[in-house]
Amino acid sequence: MNKLLRHIILFLAVLLSACDDKTRNKNDGPNTRFSIQVGDKTVQVRITCTEKERQRGLMHVKSMPENEGMLFLARKPEKHGFWMKNTLIPLDIGYFCSDGLLREVHPMYPRNLDSVHSLRDDIRYALEMNQGWFQQNGITPGARLGLDSVADAIRRRGYSPNLWID
Repeated sequence: MNKLLRHIILFLAVLLSACDDKTRNKNDGPNTRFSIQVGDKTVQVRITCTEKERQRGLMHVKSMPENEGMLFLARKPEKHGFWMKNTLIPLDIGYFCSDGLLREVHPMYPRNLDSVHSLRDDIRYALEMNQGWFQQNGITPGARLGLDSVADAIRRRGYSPNLWID
């Protein structure tokens, strides 16, 4: 009986692994960069899908390529604040509403423990880029975040976009 039970368990394990989400690449972890649209620009971003990833953010990163950043996801629209504890590079943070529209951009300074809060209380996404990136690329409030590309990246991370995108 034990041998039969082991075969059944093994069969079920193989069957379940075959049913894995086909859009997920086993290598698409928290350090994977995904192409997303911001206004008319394509950037490479890491996407925070867990609280641990959100808390770590860009801490201890010594440099970041010009068109690379980190996208923070929130499950509901609200006021947000980010600080730069153990963050070594100057950043700008862009705050976006649920519809993907950029509403605010604020500078952030290395190792500063003061939170940079959104002015609005309906923010759903925050994008950290190298300081000056938004201005240098003409990305101003009203620019749109490509939510389709964000949803695809979330899927590839193995999560449901419905947790973060309405």
